[in-house]
Amino acid sequence: MALTKKTLKELATVMTKLPQVLINVKGVDRSRVGSNDILAQAVAAAEAALGGTGRVLLRPSGTEPVVRVMVEAADEETAQSIAEHLAQVVRTELALELVAD
Repeated sequence: MALTKKTLKELATVMTKLPQVLINVKGVDRSRVGSNDILAQAVAAAEAALGGTGRVLLRPSGTEPVVRVMVEAADEETAQSIAEHLAQVVRTELALELVAD
């Protein structure tokens, strides 16, 4: 604002709001989010499908035992579809392993 001498309202007009979907995936090993290759490939494919018209954020929560899957896209249906797909990949790839006695 100081640099451009414009109001916050004027500066905000260049920003486009996109529909956003957030899914919290429970019951998974959130510590493996950054090290799973299949998950990384799924995120890359989702980003490619959006083609620069949205964004994908996948991260472990710092306060809850969940992985947060957030997708923004040009329309709600696309955001929901991609978020659900990524949430399923998270459930499959980061499932907690049961230890037998």
